[in-house]
Amino acid sequence: MISRIDLRGRRLSRRELLAELPRAELDVEHAAAAVAPIIADVRDRGAAALRDLAERFDGVRPEHLRVPADVVQASVDVLDPQVRAALSETITRVRTVHAAQRPQDFTVDVAPGAQVRQRWLPVRRVGLYVPGGLAVYPSSVVMNVVAAQEAGVGSLAVVSPPQRDRDGLPDPVVLATCALLGVDEVYAVGGAQAIAMLAYGADGQTEADGAVLCEPVDVVTGPGNVYVAAAKRVVRGVVGIDAEAGPTEIAILADGNADPVHVAADLISQAEHDPLAASVLVTPSVELAGAVESKLVDLVESTFHRGRVATALGGTQSAVVLVDDLEAGLEVVNAYGAEHLEIQTENAAAVAERVTSAGAIFVGSFSPVSLGDYMAGSNHVLPTGGCAHFTSGLGVHSFVRAVQVIEYDADALGVVADRIVAFANAEGLPAHGDAVRARF
Repeated sequence: MISRIDLRGRRLSRRELLAELPRAELDVEHAAAAVAPIIADVRDRGAAALRDLAERFDGVRPEHLRVPADVVQASVDVLDPQVRAALSETITRVRTVHAAQRPQDFTVDVAPGAQVRQRWLPVRRVGLYVPGGLAVYPSSVVMNVVAAQEAGVGSLAVVSPPQRDRDGLPDPVVLATCALLGVDEVYAVGGAQAIAMLAYGADGQTEADGAVLCEPVDVVTGPGNVYVAAAKRVVRGVVGIDAEAGPTEIAILADGNADPVHVAADLISQAEHDPLAASVLVTPSVELAGAVESKLVDLVESTFHRGRVATALGGTQSAVVLVDDLEAGLEVVNAYGAEHLEIQTENAAAVAERVTSAGAIFVGSFSPVSLGDYMAGSNHVLPTGGCAHFTSGLGVHSFVRAVQVIEYDADALGVVADRIVAFANAEGLPAHGDAVRARF
């Protein structure tokens, strides 16, 4: 069901190690070529293109591209009370964590009369993508919206695919979550066309749409399929993006003390997302590896999405990786840079401190990835495909930018005037120096 990669007794360079480790293959370049005409169509034809594309890709032609505010609000009334309680708890915990992420302004007096201040300013407007394909993700609404709200963003637009069995509206739990968060600008638009609408805005077509259906945003965030990722690549530069999200992934670093049932269940929970989802176990224990493989056979058979899970676990992106010891295991997981990394070892907290590349780290047997998906308070929009080597998950920082404010008086400028002139001349830009001389 799941393959083995045996790295024991082998000393590999970083390049060789990366070549050995499993990873989902995602042809974003090919997808980018496919979505380019879609993006151009939305940019040129606005609402008319969005309706045509919804009919083509989602099998429904939405009457309302922007979901009426009363429909958004009414969705709370039919929300299952237990789901509402779970959402409320999640919102509270995520808001608590993200409030602590707000960066602080500072002022530096470089010299008498010479001051540099740094201010953190939220972006003006953001577009938040919420998937709606193989599954629907009200949890992604929480993760995107709360981070933007805590950053101080004043204008939020949520997009989610229209559902054929919902009269062209997004999933009702997604709508209810928007209502609970105070967001009433929600669009029944999905896929690459949603990213195009957010990036370029869209003119209306019907009286209900109005003259302008959607104003352009400054930043687009949120996970999606390869076509959403490709669309974000195409519009990057027109707008900011969080990342090009690929298939979800979990890596588990475990030793012989780990419970094979816990490990197998967590591998399955991630495989449940997508046939391309990656589930990787890294362990020095042959006994644990065998026990987990045995448990997978039993547990997959009884899980709801058994076909999808079996495909993901059997794919080239998933594997059990055998290593000589925990030291070698750390080298492997740091090279892999998983979206989600679980540490199920003795002294797990100390081991976790030595991890240098992961979107989020889950420490110990009672911190499964499922906790982070919903209720931990952390953000579950995380870098995939090894991007954890150079970027972080979604947070308040995704929606703010630093602006430096420079204020010198005449005496302070005069102290460095000659040096600025010397610097400018050295760079062959004498007018820079002249601009300073003109003040004296």
